Amino acid sequence: AGVALGRALSNPAALSAATARAWAALPSLGLSSAPAAATLGSSDLPRWDLESRFGFSSVHDPRVDDAVSALVKEAEGFAAKYKGKLGARLAPAVADYEALQQRAAEVMTYVQLHHATDQLDPELQKRISSLRQTWAAASGDHLTWFDLQLAALPDTELAAQMKARQKRISSLRQTWAAASGDHLTWFDLQLAALPDTELAAQMKASAELRGYKPFVEEVRRARPHQLSEEVERALTVRSSYAGSRRVVEFFQKEMAKLEFDFDGRKGLSLEVVLAELQNKRPAHRAAAMAAINAGLKGFAPVAAHSLNMVTGSWLVENKERGYKAIRSQRNLSNNIPDEVVESLLEAVRTTGVAQCKRYYKVKKAILKSTTSMKLFAWSDRNAPLDLGAKSDKVPWPEAVEMVEKGFSKFSPKMASLFRTMVDEKRIDVPTAKGKRHGAFCHGATPRVGPFQLLNYTGTKRDVMTLAHESGHGCHDYLAYEQGFLQYHPPLTLAECASIFGEMVVFRDLLASSADKREQLAMLMSKLDDIVNSVVRQCSFDRFEHQVHEARAKGEVGAEEMQEFWMRSVKEYYGEEGEVFDRYADVEHLWCYVGHFHFAPFYVYSYAFADLVVGTLYATYQQQPTGFEPKLLGLLAAGGTKEFTDALAPFGLKPDKPEFWHTALGDGYLGALLTECETLAKELGYAWARGPAPSNSPHRVASLQARALHREHVVRQCSFDFFEHKVHEARQKGEVGAEEIQEFWMSAVKEYYGEEGEVFEKYANVENLWTYVGHFHFAPFYVYSYAFADLVVGTLYATYQQQPTGFEPKLLDLLAAGGTKEFTDALAPFGLKPGKP
Repeated sequence: AGVALGRALSNPAALSAATARAWAALPSLGLSSAPAAATLGSSDLPRWDLESRFGFSSVHDPRVDDAVSALVKEAEGFAAKYKGKLGARLAPAVADYEALQQRAAEVMTYVQLHHATDQLDPELQKRISSLRQTWAAASGDHLTWFDLQLAALPDTELAAQMKARQKRISSLRQTWAAASGDHLTWFDLQLAALPDTELAAQMKASAELRGYKPFVEEVRRARPHQLSEEVERALTVRSSYAGSRRVVEFFQKEMAKLEFDFDGRKGLSLEVVLAELQNKRPAHRAAAMAAINAGLKGFAPVAAHSLNMVTGSWLVENKERGYKAIRSQRNLSNNIPDEVVESLLEAVRTTGVAQCKRYYKVKKAILKSTTSMKLFAWSDRNAPLDLGAKSDKVPWPEAVEMVEKGFSKFSPKMASLFRTMVDEKRIDVPTAKGKRHGAFCHGATPRVGPFQLLNYTGTKRDVMTLAHESGHGCHDYLAYEQGFLQYHPPLTLAECASIFGEMVVFRDLLASSADKREQLAMLMSKLDDIVNSVVRQCSFDRFEHQVHEARAKGEVGAEEMQEFWMRSVKEYYGEEGEVFDRYADVEHLWCYVGHFHFAPFYVYSYAFADLVVGTLYATYQQQPTGFEPKLLGLLAAGGTKEFTDALAPFGLKPDKPEFWHTALGDGYLGALLTECETLAKELGYAWARGPAPSNSPHRVASLQARALHREHVVRQCSFDFFEHKVHEARQKGEVGAEEIQEFWMSAVKEYYGEEGEVFEKYANVENLWTYVGHFHFAPFYVYSYAFADLVVGTLYATYQQQPTGFEPKLLDLLAAGGTKEFTDALAPFGLKPGKP
């Protein structure tokens, strides 16, 4: 994520191939979005050590601000030194360009990794927002004074400016976008426009420049589609302020606000309800799907508006830049020929769809045999299998041992690199409140090295996630020798080490289980993942294609998008009754797929990567001898080799149409399916209803953690005073905003004193009443916080004075639940809150 920085954060469509590739990698950081389960000894699990690697003492270290300011000056100096002079000084320009981008990446990677471990800390969020703003307004402004003045602000003024502080994320992008537009955009343009003869002469004369040949060629591939320097600069600078990106940001913000009602609970996030689709009870899953679909229905117009902007911009970009096909812009940034992508999509539409239906018929029969499911619905697609097999938790040390052992089987070198990441505390392991969900590995820069984020809960899936992300880290280490600009592998090869490492560990786990039921459950979980990566992602591409084509004729409404979505579902999964008995509550699910908005036509990439690496692993199984040096050579090449050249030593030819059909057949997916079907038959599942399990499934009680929000006593009662004033006035008629504002200031002064009495002034306070939600959804609720705080505070003081005999009285109070009046419950402690 850190490598894109400048232009990648501002205008992905106009990027060089190298930077665009970095931008394209951004979505992969958060794709694994399984919610964190119960913590497995989180306090004992390793956390990563960022400070010793990046050289900052904390996110609030003033040196972070100094680094950002210095980078803006460096960008200005870079342009002054090299702009218009590449014809004679290309080698040092490329070297300086790489150094500048690497230093920028290190600063931003540091703050992004901190944010990933605690997304709820408001101070941390404010700090990151602040940094991002500075990085954008590249007119020479610095941030040190800003932080100093912010720290000195009175609390009342700070509260009024909170909203502005939260905008610092977009401000950072704006600063760097302006700096990039003014000082860096020209570099790619002039490099692409350099005459072949001049380039050849410099290549011949400079060994240093020859080392950058892949990067130079990548930039020059975009030459036919570049506009004038003035236009490119304008697009880069304006991208942070206008255009489709601003609408997409609005889409993302509005989606983050979505709340869903499910199972008697209100105000749930989308991720929480999506997790309920993993419940073992079919009716529960169906209800969760209905809640998601219903919650997205009202959001559809927002999603449609954003998608119209994105598809319209894409249409104009394609035309103005001269791309020949609807996906050509994406394919160029991925460095994949159009015809190869079309071959992949065609193979998935035919062979892949057939395998998809074959798999879900097996899963449908097993679920009907082992659960109360009567109809196979879309909500059952990713349902877990409960075959009565044991599922032991895996302690962290054992997980490390499993991955190290698995890696050492095919590459002692990768096993050693994995151990380095563990020993150097480059892996943030436990679940934690506010921590980003899912998992990722961030390659950062060659100087700093990679870092992994996990949410480890001890499941076998978590062990495979560790193997996957560690594969990425090993890939980074091996490719660092190519330098910052060239170590990032092309999209086509980016998953080689990760999926390969995951498959090796998966096979070890499978072989270590003597329980065939557990083996079948593991196989089907793996097939769930593969079918989702291949068939589902290509069905997404089909939906996108229809929307983009329709947009060329005019604006596309939410209802028409809904029709395209359902058409795509049926094309890739069959008509109702063919495999899935019903497609209830599916029609609005297109609304939450973010890739459609921030990375058009990116989704096929997942199918591409999964099938390539799956076939690569099958090659290893057939001929393990001599495999390691070829694999390490592929990984160490980073972004310096075309995917066809990189895979040639393995005998793989993904540029041929038959490759994809073979990968979907017996070369990878079909072989796993056959293995799954064979095991299912042995257990009596799949083609005949097996015997019902002799024991009823255990009912597992779901415990919901509830956080007690405690506010100050006086402030909450001042809120109550304000509410009282408004309610009284409302009895006489409509109350205007100005009158409500007067009541607010009256309450402030009633409870905190007149100006000058304690607080010197009440500047920027008059509108703060507008954000207190309790006034709207729970009138006169606020005094409850004061009540609770004072009662329990007094109870604790009683315990301090007389701890003997306190425990049985407290346990009795708690055990009474809601059966006692508060006066009766507190009487044994000698407390009488009924008295003034």
